[in-house]
Amino acid sequence: MNHFSIPSLIEKNLHEVQAKIATACERAGRHPDDVKLVAVTKYAQIEWVHFLLELGIEDLGESRPQQLDERASMIAGDFHWHLIGSLQRNKIRKVLPVVKLIHSVDSFRLLEAIDRIAAELGITTSVLLELNLSGEAAKHGFEVLQLRVNRQRFEEFSHLKIDGLMTMAARVDRPEAARTVFRQLRELRDDLADEAFPLKELSMGMSGDFEIAIEEGATLVRIGSLLYEGLVEGST
Repeated sequence: MNHFSIPSLIEKNLHEVQAKIATACERAGRHPDDVKLVAVTKYAQIEWVHFLLELGIEDLGESRPQQLDERASMIAGDFHWHLIGSLQRNKIRKVLPVVKLIHSVDSFRLLEAIDRIAAELGITTSVLLELNLSGEAAKHGFEVLQLRVNRQRFEEFSHLKIDGLMTMAARVDRPEAARTVFRQLRELRDDLADEAFPLKELSMGMSGDFEIAIEEGATLVRIGSLLYEGLVEGST
């Protein structure tokens, strides 16, 4: 470890991330308030999450539905949960009452299941459509043509609200290499959006490339490892 206590180290890391967000916004001519930091908790100990909430974090992201369900029962406060990882249909019923936003809806089949279960629960669920723009076989998501051809279908769901789009860039050594993917997502959003389907949110950018994502229009950045930098690894 180093001479920082865990709370002070997390505070230092958070302030550094916030400063980088502000600087990236300045370069892009945007206001920092236009970009929301979603603090990813996948590898964080519960006390680390509490420290982040005490520091004013309002949005937490979890990639595993089971862990989200467990942590939601353990952590109380004035904040919102985001599901940023894959959602299996058999986990929908547990997830919907907990989350503010699901970032990773990658098929019509999943959209239909969410809409049906949300109706049964008497709620409306906000989601993002995940796009696989990097072309990697391991990544999930709609194809661009699929969205364009089926544009009208997205307005047929009565108990879900499609707030925007999400993507993940390929893991690369140079963050700049992710720019093309992020720009494609923004341009696709601009092409598809209209008054009835505004698609205001763009969830793109993680610890290694979020500054490029902000320059290309991200409104939600999903950051985990930078917030816990310098802490003991493996103690989740």
